[in-house]
Amino acid sequence: MPQISVDYSERLADSFDRRAFGLALNRLAVKLIDAKPESCKVRFRRVEESVVGADADTYALVFVQFQIFPGRSPEAKAALSEAVLAELPAHLGDLSAPVDAAVDIKDIDRDCYRGTVLAP
Repeated sequence: MPQISVDYSERLADSFDRRAFGLALNRLAVKLIDAKPESCKVRFRRVEESVVGADADTYALVFVQFQIFPGRSPEAKAALSEAVLAELPAHLGDLSAPVDAAVDIKDIDRDCYRGTVLAP
């Protein structure tokens, strides 16, 4: 754990260095919420369409969500959110429009969550 999802606007597809950002997210999780490196999993989802406010063409979007086991303090979660937002610009490349960025950190139910590695 954590499971990390990054939704990003289609217009960022060519300039967003997703691999480097994913590795940075993993390092931040290890540093700020004491995650185990081998447990950090990041998936990226390209969003073909998004609408922000009255002008759909003004903003691109990046939304990062961490799903983690309970036990981290609100301060640690806030520090992680702030660090993610500070790290993001380094991976977006040359921006042609503003990017609306947000981070959400959710506790998941440890008693219900299950995961495994399926091997051939």
